[in-house]
Amino acid sequence: MHTIQGAITAIVTPMLNGKVDEQGMVNLIEDQIDQGIHGLVPCGTTGESATLDLLEEHKRVIELTVKTVNGRVPVIAGTGANNTLEAIELTEAAKASGADAVLSVVPYYNKPSQEGLYQHFKAILDSVDIPMILYNVPGRTVTNMAPETVARLAKLPNVIGIKEACGCLNQVSRVIQLCPDDFIVLSGDDFTAMPTVLIGGKGVISVVSNILPGKTAAMMEAALQGDLAKARELHYELFNLMGAMFCYPSPAPAKRALKLMGKIQSDEVRLPMTQMDEKSEGILRSCMQELGLI
Repeated sequence: MHTIQGAITAIVTPMLNGKVDEQGMVNLIEDQIDQGIHGLVPCGTTGESATLDLLEEHKRVIELTVKTVNGRVPVIAGTGANNTLEAIELTEAAKASGADAVLSVVPYYNKPSQEGLYQHFKAILDSVDIPMILYNVPGRTVTNMAPETVARLAKLPNVIGIKEACGCLNQVSRVIQLCPDDFIVLSGDDFTAMPTVLIGGKGVISVVSNILPGKTAAMMEAALQGDLAKARELHYELFNLMGAMFCYPSPAPAKRALKLMGKIQSDEVRLPMTQMDEKSEGILRSCMQELGLI
């Protein structure tokens, strides 16, 4: 398997007339790889996993991504759910598609205990033999997976890392401290990507890299190589755009930016998400103009 590190894009799922735009997806993947991205996550939060059809679309998007990538970079398929049986089904499908690993989110809405979290992920791993990256995003799931629970899960054979989107370097540090040296800690927030690497993380699963994969990859490479001046320079170059990706509920800004750049035909999102309003688009356009993207 490829080494999982650096800049990994949580890629949007292009849609056209209410359906997944498969050719648009292929084009985006090719562009990401051409610009030097280090990996791809289909069907993550940014890929609108919550509103993709479980059987048809979700599995198809993963399958299409694996086929298009064709082994050039790692594919980490989003297969999380708040229903353990559903998560197992999606994980089985990802393995059948040939994904390198899966990204499995803390169950949302249910508010499980730390023991419930442990048993949820253990049940998936007991059912499917595939490397797993845990995904902690308390801002969306409500439940925060404690570093001690992460360390307990890290002892299971196929738990290889975590996407930590708590936005708290104190918690990230504790996870790194408690887990084995080869455990892969990835930032789940663009604004903590560079500092996460500097305290021992291995990279980021990124939203902003949908727009600037090459620069995000360069930032992570510089941080991993200890070139702090370059890493810091790129962090601040991308910083305003990182914020603009969330000036309206994601992934609407990422899709609008890609449409403005001519990378996708439509910035359609699926309800309950909606397209950007005028005020938010003004913020996005301003940040894109700063970078010469439009």
